[in-house]
Amino acid sequence: MSLTFQTSLFDDVDAEPHLGELHGRVRRIVLDNGAWIDIRPEWVANSDELFERLALGVPWHADKREMFERVVAVPRLVSWFGAGATFPDPILSTAQARLNEYYRAPAEQTLITAGLCFYRTGDDSVAWHGDRVGSAINRDTMVAIVSVGAARTLSIRPKGGGDTLKFPLGHGDLIVMGGSAQRTYEHAILKTRQALGPRISIQFRPDWSR
Repeated sequence: MSLTFQTSLFDDVDAEPHLGELHGRVRRIVLDNGAWIDIRPEWVANSDELFERLALGVPWHADKREMFERVVAVPRLVSWFGAGATFPDPILSTAQARLNEYYRAPAEQTLITAGLCFYRTGDDSVAWHGDRVGSAINRDTMVAIVSVGAARTLSIRPKGGGDTLKFPLGHGDLIVMGGSAQRTYEHAILKTRQALGPRISIQFRPDWSR
């Protein structure tokens, strides 16, 4: 697998990935209908090393889905780690613990699972959607996304129409969508013809099977 991508100018090639501070460094964007977004740029320092570890060490697979009466490949690689699973790198366990400590969310919103997506080129994408699964479909929930590798734009817009917010995320950036964001807004990583390097996103979510 080729890992050619533009590295961060701020990474120390000889240093281990580590997490920065959250308190006093998170910027909140308040949206309509009780939704909100938190942004913490470059939360993971030396994140290029983490990108390489995940790209080479995670058991990636290509999902398929039925669309227009035919089965098509999902345009990205994925891997999922459920409740109680061992994450593919220790820093992900630390990140999960730090996020839960910072947000102190109710039990049903505690971040437990981790889903990983590997966007190899600008052709890889995820369509507009809200993360509504299982018993969380009709209630507020929280999703935290850490991005490593080259930046890709996460687009967020209100359901039913409205202005689109765009967040270029990569190189250790953190975004958290909370409140009603998964019910009243939708988000996507859209295809692009720009020459972009690969990106991995780590999505921490509650255990929605409960």
